[in-house]
Amino acid sequence: MRLAPGRLTLEQLHAIHGGGVALELDPAARAAIDASAALVQRAAAGSAPVYGVNTGFGKLASTRIGADDLDTLQWNLIRSHSVGVGAPLAPAVVRLMLALKAGSLARGHSGVRQGVIDTLVAVHNAGLVPWVPGQGSVGASGDLAPLAHMTLALMGEGEFLVPDGERRHGGVRRPAADVLREAGIAPLRLAAKEGLALINGTQTSTALALHAFFEFEHVLEGALVVGALTVDAARGSDGPFDPRIHALRGQPGQIDVAQYYRALLAGSGIRMSHVEGDDRVQDPYCLRCQPQVVGACLDQLRHAALVLLREANAVTDNPLVFASAADGAEGTMISGGNFHAEPVALACDAMATAIAEVGAIAERRIAMLIDSNVSRLPPFLTADAGLNSGLMIAHVTAAALASENKSLAHPASVDSLPTSANQEDHVSMATYAARRLQPMIDNVAHILGIEWLAAAAGIDFLRPLASSAPLEEAHALLRAASPAFERDRYLAPDIEAASALVRGGALSRVFRTLPGLPALWVPA
Repeated sequence: MRLAPGRLTLEQLHAIHGGGVALELDPAARAAIDASAALVQRAAAGSAPVYGVNTGFGKLASTRIGADDLDTLQWNLIRSHSVGVGAPLAPAVVRLMLALKAGSLARGHSGVRQGVIDTLVAVHNAGLVPWVPGQGSVGASGDLAPLAHMTLALMGEGEFLVPDGERRHGGVRRPAADVLREAGIAPLRLAAKEGLALINGTQTSTALALHAFFEFEHVLEGALVVGALTVDAARGSDGPFDPRIHALRGQPGQIDVAQYYRALLAGSGIRMSHVEGDDRVQDPYCLRCQPQVVGACLDQLRHAALVLLREANAVTDNPLVFASAADGAEGTMISGGNFHAEPVALACDAMATAIAEVGAIAERRIAMLIDSNVSRLPPFLTADAGLNSGLMIAHVTAAALASENKSLAHPASVDSLPTSANQEDHVSMATYAARRLQPMIDNVAHILGIEWLAAAAGIDFLRPLASSAPLEEAHALLRAASPAFERDRYLAPDIEAASALVRGGALSRVFRTLPGLPALWVPA
């Protein structure tokens, strides 16, 4: 894949996230890289103070550094900032960090030499994963600690996370010098400003946010399929999905989600069985308001995707280098604040709310299905209620997970703690905002797994009536992993199996076979 600085697409980022993609820097970018590096070298050789080139950092910016210590200054910066704690970031996140940092530096406004970018690309292409602890960034002045750990590994002083063939997750930590030597990659030697350029920036929070975005795609598609299956299991109406309703409101996500539900339910024999003679006037909100709720969530996620795509292509270190007359300020370095990750934090908070709401309405659908007064199905979806509890406590698990997501959805961006002796006095908390999305996604996948079990049980009680072709496919997928239960049995394995199918994209394959539907994500 050719890495064209500033022009990465969402599809390319998805491919990088998935792994197995080799990057090649666009040769057209190299002239601008050289020009900005030359300007930094001139500044380093000059007498004027330039932040991060011949001065200290943060509160120590007024401290002048001698010419003989400029390279040491950059090395010390990386060593002192490698202070992260906690579990390491997932390999997919670190792959994105390497690629995003390479793309940002290659735009030619960071003052690094070509060799810095080439090392980032080489490490990525070799499949090496720097060991990067997940905690320690407040999302302003850049993602300093995690990017420092990444850089330290490139320097041969940190560690890489290497699969050992036995652990399911992660791997073992190995000294970076050994791993680089075995891969034939020379350790990175930093020059003026290069350490600062590598750790200033929002690449960790952006990578974490993109990771969540990509991971939630299968879960969201699963929510659409399972939600439609629940409509049929409850003998709900397809009237609320009529396009005329949604056109009057004009919300694009709502319009699209209603179309998804119409396609999923088309041809359902269950629906045709109660078009006439059904004394119910309206369905509960958890059924008929799915386009309004999930559609609003989709709009938030689409907006977040645009923000994250812009950020993935952005230059976010400091100071920025303007070395060309085309920049309007030839030979200038300007200190600013592009490292402040507020756009990422706000996008992640919107994503968190959307993720929580997808799970919240799914939990309500489970509650509706097991309530015989509403669903008109057997109590708790078991034929002999009393002797059997059915899905009574499975719903309690779903409720616990939905409630947990309410707390996790609290906006991270409204929090700020000043750091660096009040020099960095407002921060975004974007890295936590993005990192906390993973447990939320796991919770929603489990809620949907439970709903899938409940909806399939409801369909079983309606036999010999059949649902639509795609929903019958979804029912069969579940039954292949979780046979119908006539009496109480150990259900935790069934929940895990159903949730794994949701996370693994089994329902996405059902959803994506439907013809003529609008794309889930709107191209930028």
